[in-house]
Amino acid sequence: MKIVVIGGTGILGSKVVDRLRDHGAEAVAASPGTGVNTLTGEGLAEALTGADVVVDVSNSPSFDDDPAMEFFSKSTTNLEAAANAAGVKHHVAVSIVGSDQLPESGYLRAKVAQEKLIEESGIPYSIVRATQFAEFADAITASMTVGEEVRVPDALIQPIAAEDLAAEVARVAEGEPLRGIENIGGPQKIRLNRWPARF
Repeated sequence: MKIVVIGGTGILGSKVVDRLRDHGAEAVAASPGTGVNTLTGEGLAEALTGADVVVDVSNSPSFDDDPAMEFFSKSTTNLEAAANAAGVKHHVAVSIVGSDQLPESGYLRAKVAQEKLIEESGIPYSIVRATQFAEFADAITASMTVGEEVRVPDALIQPIAAEDLAAEVARVAEGEPLRGIENIGGPQKIRLNRWPARF
């Protein structure tokens, strides 16, 4: 089974590729660094030739509203066209838990747009919505830092380790299409203000 992982050289993607290879799949890591660019379409047709499954774990380089929407809309449209032409039988994508419940977030609106394009593509699909990566604790803390103060809301979160998410994404990619959405989170809910100290 040939499985192409878009974003396959990143934090999550590289772990998905490793998992799939451990299971005996022909896993191909596709990213701009390997000559595959979903935003421009460069290298897509070649990478997807003979592929049974495509897994998309790529992310927008910007979290700003318009650039994120442009990235997910254009890259997903290009990916769907190439996957259809190549006869790909299963499209797996990683999204975010609750993305359809926070329309004020331009980034999450872009993720919802991505999901809709996948659902309407005609390719059997599986969408895995995940909670925040545990590995991003420092980056998220930094984003809430103003001067010397860290302003953290009193909220519960359920972070998941990238390794655990990679295992689930690999499992879904190797199975029958869900034709729907699956939610996955970490094993424990913790207070956001205690998160960085835990990881």
